[in-house]
Amino acid sequence: MKKLGSFRLTLLVAILLFASSFYYLPFYVSKPGMAKELEPIIEVDGGYEEDGSFMLTTIRMGRANIYSYLLAHFSDYQEIHPVEEIRGENETDEEYTVRQLHMMDSSKTNAIEVAYKSAGLPIDYNYKGVYVLQVVPGMPAEGKLTAGDRVVEVDGKRFNSSTEFIEYVGDKQAGDEVTLTVDKKGKESELVLALKKFDESSEKVGIGISLVDDKEIEVEPKVEVETDEIGGPSAGLMFSLEIYNQLVEIDLTKGYEIAGTGTISPDGTVGRIGGIEKKIVAADKAGAEIFLAPNEEGAEDSNYKAAVRAAEDIDTSMKIIPIDTFEDAVSYLEKLDPKTS
Repeated sequence: MKKLGSFRLTLLVAILLFASSFYYLPFYVSKPGMAKELEPIIEVDGGYEEDGSFMLTTIRMGRANIYSYLLAHFSDYQEIHPVEEIRGENETDEEYTVRQLHMMDSSKTNAIEVAYKSAGLPIDYNYKGVYVLQVVPGMPAEGKLTAGDRVVEVDGKRFNSSTEFIEYVGDKQAGDEVTLTVDKKGKESELVLALKKFDESSEKVGIGISLVDDKEIEVEPKVEVETDEIGGPSAGLMFSLEIYNQLVEIDLTKGYEIAGTGTISPDGTVGRIGGIEKKIVAADKAGAEIFLAPNEEGAEDSNYKAAVRAAEDIDTSMKIIPIDTFEDAVSYLEKLDPKTS
C-alpha cells in the first residue's frame, strides 16, 4: 500500500509540474539568442561574394512560466521583464508579434534604401496601403480588423501615406460611415464602419487602429531578404552592410566573422537597441571576431560602453567597435587589414 501511495503522490506531483509549465506568469524572460550569417538569407541579383561574413545577433524573448522565471533568477545574462515593459497598453500577444515583425520589415526597407543609395543606385517606393498594428478596445474596428490586416482603400480612395488616411478620416464627424477595402491574408473584402470619438473630451474621431505605412521598396538589381519569424528593428545596420557588400566589388568583410547590432534610419544613422549584453554573449559563442555596436555619439550609457563591459565580463577576444552611422561602419571596414590565414 505504501508503494502505491508513493507512486500516486509522485504521479500527482509530475502532473502538477507538467501543468504548471503551461501557466504563464505576467513576465517575459530574455536571454542570449543566436548569431546568424546574413549571406544565406540576403541575396542581391548578381551580387558579389564575400570571404568572411556579416552576422545579425538576436535575443530570445518569451513569456515566463514558473521554470523559466526561476531559472532566470539564477542565470547570467537572463533578464525578467514585467509584461507592461514589453507590450503596449491593451496590446495582445498577437499584436505584439505583428508589431515586432513589422519593425523587422521596416528595418529591412531602411537597410535597402541606405545600401543602394550608398552604392549610388536609384530606389523607388510602391505604397500598398495602411498596415494595422493594433486595434483599440471599444472602438468600431474591434472585432472587425486584426493586427496584420491592410487597409487598401477608404471610400474607394487610395492614399500615398498613412498621414493622408488619418487626415481624410479626421475631417469627418462621429457617426459618419466609411467603407474600407481590407486585405486579410491576401483576400480583399469591403467593411463599413461608423466613426466614433476616441473619448468624450476630444473631438478626434476614427475607427480605432494604430497604423503605419505599408510600402514596398523597388530597386534594381533586385534583393531578397528572408528573415522568417525574426522580429524587431535591431538588425538594420547589419542588413545594410550585407546588402551593400553584395552591391560593391570590394569585400568589406576582409575574411573576418563580423557581428553587430543597431537600428538603421533612412539617413544612415545607427540607433540604440535593447539587451546588447546578451547579443555580445551570442556573438562570442558563434565565433565572431568583430562586433559593431551603436555608439550613440559617446553617451555615458551607450550600447557601445555596455557591450565593452559585457565583453570584458565574459573574457572574449572579440573586438568591440563604436558605430554612429552606416558611413562609420564602412569606413572602419575599408581600413581594416585583410585577415591572414
